[in-house]
Amino acid sequence: MSHLPNPFAPGHLLEMEPWQKIQARSVSGRYTRLRWAFVWLTQLAFYGLPWLNWAGRPALLFDLEHRRFFVFGALFFPQDMIWLTALLIASALLLFFVTTLVGRVWCGFACPQTVYTELFSWIERRCEGDRLARQRLDAAPWGARKLLRRGGKHLAWGLLGLWTGLSLVGYFTPVRELLAALPAGALGAWEVFWILFYGAATYLHAGWLREKVCQHACPYGRFQGAMLDSRTLNVAYDAGRGEPRGGRARQADARALGLGSCVDCTLCVQVCPVGIDIRAGFQAACINCGACIDACDTVMDKTGQRRGLIRFASLEGLAQARPQPAAKAPRAHGLWRPRALVYGTLLLVTVVALGVGLLQRPTLRMDAMRDRAVLSREVEDGAIENSYQVLLLNARDGERAAALQVVADPVLPGLAVVSDPRVMLPGADSQTVLLRLRLPAEAAQGLRGRILPVALQARTLGPDYEAASTRTTFVVPR
Repeated sequence: MSHLPNPFAPGHLLEMEPWQKIQARSVSGRYTRLRWAFVWLTQLAFYGLPWLNWAGRPALLFDLEHRRFFVFGALFFPQDMIWLTALLIASALLLFFVTTLVGRVWCGFACPQTVYTELFSWIERRCEGDRLARQRLDAAPWGARKLLRRGGKHLAWGLLGLWTGLSLVGYFTPVRELLAALPAGALGAWEVFWILFYGAATYLHAGWLREKVCQHACPYGRFQGAMLDSRTLNVAYDAGRGEPRGGRARQADARALGLGSCVDCTLCVQVCPVGIDIRAGFQAACINCGACIDACDTVMDKTGQRRGLIRFASLEGLAQARPQPAAKAPRAHGLWRPRALVYGTLLLVTVVALGVGLLQRPTLRMDAMRDRAVLSREVEDGAIENSYQVLLLNARDGERAAALQVVADPVLPGLAVVSDPRVMLPGADSQTVLLRLRLPAEAAQGLRGRILPVALQARTLGPDYEAASTRTTFVVPR
């Protein structure tokens, strides 16, 4: 028997325990199936998207060399970084919102560290067996059997890591070109570097470091506690029902023996990927994966007791002994509270703004930069000429003809384009052209020594009319 632990006891945030290898036991159950569903979903997307074509090109391609980013037919340029910023803000707000409701479920089900650790652990079980078999193999002296099993495991880990690195690089260089260049040894130096680097990082993080990344390296794991409160759902042990814990015969009357529902089998500890005992109360290291819930539910079924001794519950719910049907999946409750409302409102506003902005995003863009070599010069008849480098961005696939012009301004009468105003824009690409503006001598006389604003415009020629504009300055020398 043991004393009743306090479910509100603070976790050990600063104490550092000595490193020890965690050999998690395999478990089956609803949360394990859900976790594997996320593994399949995320990895089918990660490994499959580089092979998916859209309108004759990869569906997702970040062409850094030509500064183009293709996303399911939409073309983005570096000038569109505002949309990436908005997407990252929305992702962060979604993470905060979900964490407020159901704790670290991102860590337990969808985080890449968890997903790849799950894959590497599956390979480990296939090569070395389950928890007890691996512990016996660790303790056994080196021999042919141990070398074969351990070597096979690390070989499989290394191949999976390299394939992961190749898939990552496939988002920046078409993956079919990568595979075609691989047997010929024609890969570029940077491609080789990133394949090996990301492959080695995957091998190290998912094969060796595992829970240490979550506990000591991940910034989210450090600050997520600030987003939790007493109404947040977390994996929790119902101490009021489980204590005092102790072993008993299957048909024994626990009440007559003065025992709670917990049989002290320690399976919840054995299956935990981070090696904690959830019965000690809420702990910052818990990633809400639900493995201990599956293990405990299995024991409850075998002993003829009601499920839910370990479940997703809030501290407030445990304190009030609120009945929660164990057969149901956890529900996000307490939505109408300030923290959740703030995160939810900010998330909604950001997503709506992002969606509206993307729908209204123009396919023709222009930027102008003054020619640094020749700031301003006086030409024949005393006219003043300024030169500009104009960057035109065509986000459509087809080639388009465009014309450049200066927007009429009463302050600069007679200002006109003297270079060729017609430009042929390649499809899904950008082009830089030289633009020269000239101000007649009579108009320049009263403007000597001034720097004046000027508006430039580019308009397409043809049925798909579109216009883009930008502002720059016109310098009149003294």
